[in-house]
This record gives sequence, C-alpha cells and structure tokens, in this order.
Amino acid sequence: MTKTTYYTASTLDGFIADEHHSLDWLLKQDIDKDGAMNYDAFIANVGAIVMGASTYEWIVRHHVDKGEAWFYSQPSWVFTHRDLKGIDGADIRFTQADVESVHAEAVEAARGKDIWLVGGGDLAGQFADAGLLDEVMVSYAPVTVGAGFPLLPRRLDLRLRETGRNRAFVTAVYDVVGRLP
Repeated sequence: MTKTTYYTASTLDGFIADEHHSLDWLLKQDIDKDGAMNYDAFIANVGAIVMGASTYEWIVRHHVDKGEAWFYSQPSWVFTHRDLKGIDGADIRFTQADVESVHAEAVEAARGKDIWLVGGGDLAGQFADAGLLDEVMVSYAPVTVGAGFPLLPRRLDLRLRETGRNRAFVTAVYDVVGRLP
C-alpha cells in the first residue's frame, strides 16, 4: 500500500530553511550516508515525488543550473503558480490542482511504492489537512536559525514510531494520527 511521507531535515528550532531559503546550515552537517534514515534506503521505496515551487527552484538553482542532472527518476509534481521551466529528460508535472487530485495521480504513478513530499512544510500541511499524510520523517540538525520556513505549520497529533542517530543528526519517524483542534 502506498504511503505518503514528508521526509526532510530540520533545524533544532523547527525550520527547514532560513528566511533567505538557505540550506547552508544543513549542507555542512556530518552525516553517514548509510546511517539511520539514510536517503538511499528511503528513495528506493519512492515511486512518486511531490514538491512546492520554492523547493523546485532551489534544486534547479543549486544543482541543475550547475550542470548536475535532475535527481529523480520518479514522476515529480511541482505545485506552483509561477512560470517555471521543465528539465529535459525529467518527468516533471507543474500543477495548480488540489492536493487530493495530485495525490490520486501520484498514487497511480507510484505503482505500489510510496510518495515523497519533498517540501515545503506548508505543502506537507496541505496534504495533512486533506488526511493524505501518513508519516513524517525528520532528521534534526544541531543548529538553530531563529527564523525561516517552519517544518510543518499545522496543529497535528503525531505518534513517535522510531528514533535514531545519524552522526550529527537525531532522526525521528512519526505516524500522523490526525489534526489537533
């Protein structure tokens, strides 16, 4: 059965990016690529990708524009109201549709594998609002930035399922129980 997972990193004070959309705080952290909650093990079970426009633009600016290939072989949906350009050879679908419609398309495209909500936090919150977010996987970095884009700006009831450590990071997997009043 397809799960929808928000898999991300966060500062200790709960931000996925600082107020300038910077991830410099993340990129300098010590991590074991084979350690707890590692990317390779996670992505092996992902059949579809969903992200917001800011996440897409960050990937393009920091990787694709520098000559790197698009990271994902999976079909990818990008929620946007902006005029964004696709990437040759990548299955990227720009959308303004509601999360329920995109989720249904992504489930079909995933063919039994999982859906990864790459970012941002508000988009993951929209999926949670619609009852479509199953789990949250977070790697907490030992930094604070004071302000920025919150991890998940919603009132949610989560159940801790797993914890671990990956060098500098504390990792946690939460099941989404529901919304808090």
